Amino acid sequence: MPTIVVDVMPKAELLDPQGKAIAAALGRTGRGTFDVRQGKRFELTTDAAVSDELLASVQEIATEVLSNGVIEDVVGVHVVEDAPRESQGA
Repeated sequence: MPTIVVDVMPKAELLDPQGKAIAAALGRTGRGTFDVRQGKRFELTTDAAVSDELLASVQEIATEVLSNGVIEDVVGVHVVEDAPRESQGA
């Protein structure tokens, strides 16, 4: 089954406290100096055939439901055919 992946990131002009915390932790652990921005990834798996209409619908869902347009941008909507699932456990 195809999976449609939606990536959402904080708007570039806004502070990203989670990203700052991650960057600070990386520096403290000696793993290097990085600028970090933390976003969200949504995976929508469907039985339907992926069409331009479906992708347009998912783009609308991403803009209206999955993201907060005041503070976030939808930065990507793409299809991953038969995305492998990592096992949950241990």
